[in-house]
Amino acid sequence: MKEDFIHYVWQFKKFDFSNLKTTQGENLTIINSGNYLQLAGPDFFNAQIVLDNQKWAGNVEIHIKSSDWYVHHHEKDTTYDSVILHVVWDHDTPIFRKDNTEIPVLEIKNYVYKSELAKYQSLTAQKSWIFCENQIKDVPNFVLSNWQERLFFERLERKAQPIEQLLQETENDWESVLFSMLAKNFGLNTNGEMFLKVAKSITFSLIRKEALEVMYLEALLFGQANMLPENAEDNYPKELKSWYDYIALKYKLEKPTIDPIQFFKHRPDNFPTIRLAQLAMLYHLHRNLFSKIISANSIQEIYEIFNLSVSDYWKTHYNFDKSSPKKEKSLSKSFIDLVLINTIIPIQFAYAKSLGKEISESLIDLLSNIPAEKNAIIEKFTTFGIKSKNAFESQAVLQLKNEYCNHKKCLQCAVGLELLKDN
Repeated sequence: MKEDFIHYVWQFKKFDFSNLKTTQGENLTIINSGNYLQLAGPDFFNAQIVLDNQKWAGNVEIHIKSSDWYVHHHEKDTTYDSVILHVVWDHDTPIFRKDNTEIPVLEIKNYVYKSELAKYQSLTAQKSWIFCENQIKDVPNFVLSNWQERLFFERLERKAQPIEQLLQETENDWESVLFSMLAKNFGLNTNGEMFLKVAKSITFSLIRKEALEVMYLEALLFGQANMLPENAEDNYPKELKSWYDYIALKYKLEKPTIDPIQFFKHRPDNFPTIRLAQLAMLYHLHRNLFSKIISANSIQEIYEIFNLSVSDYWKTHYNFDKSSPKKEKSLSKSFIDLVLINTIIPIQFAYAKSLGKEISESLIDLLSNIPAEKNAIIEKFTTFGIKSKNAFESQAVLQLKNEYCNHKKCLQCAVGLELLKDN
């Protein structure tokens, strides 16, 4: 038994409350089950009950076992002094107030409708991937649509958290925050954290100063990432090393402590050398990138901002000192879409939030024009009849799986609650 099921039963009155008795033998009438605020303290606030003709107003606490009261140390917390009823699945020990009066207990398993318990057990029975995989396709579209929007903004709030942390670290320097988040995104899953540390090790004023020449930015990024060869054969990496040594001395730069940058399992176009070269070119071409991104009125404008290639050396190289056939190595549309989903839109959301502006609809419109990501989670939901037509829907699906299905929060999920409703 899960505690969230007891919350669900109590909140939605999914039990026979016509002839209730407490474990102490008192007649119990529920006038108001209380407000489920999900705050610290008792589970339900401002409940009203009648015990043997005596009316009580206060709070209700819910546990699987009565003894959980002591396991959670509620006896030491004054916020629980106002509890008028303890609702449990199994009553295994009496619970007393500080004045030694016993707290009334309702052992609710004796009153829960068997049909509700059967539906819950069917929903949460172990299956291959998620509990509702055989039923989710039957949920009405309007329920899914409303839930998708809630899930999307929950995910967006989570993505905004590291942005807000970086703002504190940089004293609200939005250009610097954007640079750090883009660096992380350009590093992909494998090198993202290392690229982020590299970006944070460089004050953004230095990026502005060195943006005049793309070579200067490459020297700075490759140098801080400890990727410049000590004994290069080609002239270009020798020049990068020489320039990096100069600016490192001039600005007293310290290299961040990072793991070695990884090339393993990456396609050549995703090599970290190419991604850093593209990032350097981006900031060489766009000196006020943050303002350009914030003022962009369409997805096409953003695509145009990221329409860039690499410096001449990298058109014929994937690695230092190893030549390859010439290729422009422009940012692909699919990569720009990832940047939009993981950096640009969270930045726009966080910035609007800081100004008290409401841009929810424009963000949904923007994501609705981006193709859905392709990964195992989204493909699996497709087999269950939930197809993501765009990035707005796929982001919602990822939030559903990662934050609800994986944690078995069926009774906090609109899908689970819909499937448990009476037909």
